[in-house]
Amino acid sequence: MDNKTIITVAPTGNVPDKKMNPFTPVTPEEIAEDVYNCYLEGASVAHIHARNEKGGPTTDPVVFQEIMDRIRKKCDIIIQLSTGARGGGLEDRGDCLRLKPEMASLTTGSSNFPGAVNYNPPGFIENLALKMHEFGVKPELEIFDLSMIETALYLFKKGLLKAPLHFNLVLNVPGSLKGSARNLFILKESLPAQCTWTVTAIGKSHKRLCALALILGGNVRVGLEDVLELKQGRAASNLELVKNVKAMAKMLDKEIASPAEARAILGIAK
Repeated sequence: MDNKTIITVAPTGNVPDKKMNPFTPVTPEEIAEDVYNCYLEGASVAHIHARNEKGGPTTDPVVFQEIMDRIRKKCDIIIQLSTGARGGGLEDRGDCLRLKPEMASLTTGSSNFPGAVNYNPPGFIENLALKMHEFGVKPELEIFDLSMIETALYLFKKGLLKAPLHFNLVLNVPGSLKGSARNLFILKESLPAQCTWTVTAIGKSHKRLCALALILGGNVRVGLEDVLELKQGRAASNLELVKNVKAMAKMLDKEIASPAEARAILGIAK
């Protein structure tokens, strides 16, 4: 499994809409179809946000459930639900965990988004970690700065997280760490032994940091949540982004992990 690369697709996020990019999937049907097409091209994890009837972000478990059901009818890709700060208030951001997805995001600290706070107070983080343990959900630890790795290790020592830990190193969000090779090296070298890790590179940093992640033995996340265009002035699609990183991996003699292989790598019991 040492040469296997896990491709995660983040098709929607909370911010993009069809005015920003006409290929943005918004409805459960659109999201599921996009995820399926990306699965056929090699994506083994789908990072899912939900939208309401007006196209805005929602934490409604009913919408999450519809998306999950539609995806599961099409393929066995690993479904990872978002508990992110843009998706709602503290009181309802963990409601989706009751649906028992295989994975969910867990941001281990607060940071800034453009015009908003990525708010994750300590008690809330611990509560989410406890819920994930209760419902058998594998956390993906979302890391926007170095201190979040330290918090994750603290939670691990407290027994709130179990090995193997899986980290997502998020770079180039305005207000957080710049998308530079130096910052990626610092984060990667700060990770514990025997963990797995993925890189999410926002905007213009996408190509070079995805390539660097592959060279360093990491995994990659792509999708319209993070990148709206590969070339200036031309809208990207989720499928194009997956194809692009798949070709990059093959140029580096990497093999693309299937969902079953990704489960084995991440320590997820099917």
